[in-house]
Amino acid sequence: MQMLYNSDNFAVVQFENEPHVVSETPSRGGYEIVDKFARKEIYIEGLMAESFEEGVQALIGTSPSEEEMDDYIERYTSLMQHPLVLH
Repeated sequence: MQMLYNSDNFAVVQFENEPHVVSETPSRGGYEIVDKFARKEIYIEGLMAESFEEGVQALIGTSPSEEEMDDYIERYTSLMQHPLVLH
């Protein structure tokens, strides 16, 4: 688990593959995106995670501002259904 991005509005954490775990469906890793104001989150993996990563990589190539990063991440907020639960 690695914190990739943390602003006043959003946090993005990357969960990497765990090759030591034996399973019929191996984990491909993914991203947890948290909307701090809406207090909701989403975990994406597979093709959606790949698309998210490609978009972030393209954006990073332009040296984006925090506002530009937040605007990109905000595209995923409509998918967020899970309330943020702290434990």
